[in-house]
Amino acid sequence: MRAHDIIIKPILSEKSYAGIADKKYTFVVAKNANKTEIKLAVEEIFGVKVEKVNTANVDGKMRRMGAHQGLTPSYKKAVVQLKKDSKSIEFFDSLS
Repeated sequence: MRAHDIIIKPILSEKSYAGIADKKYTFVVAKNANKTEIKLAVEEIFGVKVEKVNTANVDGKMRRMGAHQGLTPSYKKAVVQLKKDSKSIEFFDSLS
């Protein structure tokens, strides 16, 4: 898999904004990607040094629209901690 196939999109929430100051960035990643692949993909795409990666499988939530109900899609989330001497990711700099 290519690096851009592993990192799907950033997660932009209040909790993820709080981690930006500590160089923690949150992404939606491919479900079958492991921590090593995620680390290498972030280092390749953004040119940073990754210290550790935490992952979580997020289940879809029940949603209703009138009489109909269904589930939102489930996804895999990765929280990436950069090393102290690493530069920050420029995309997130304008958000904090």
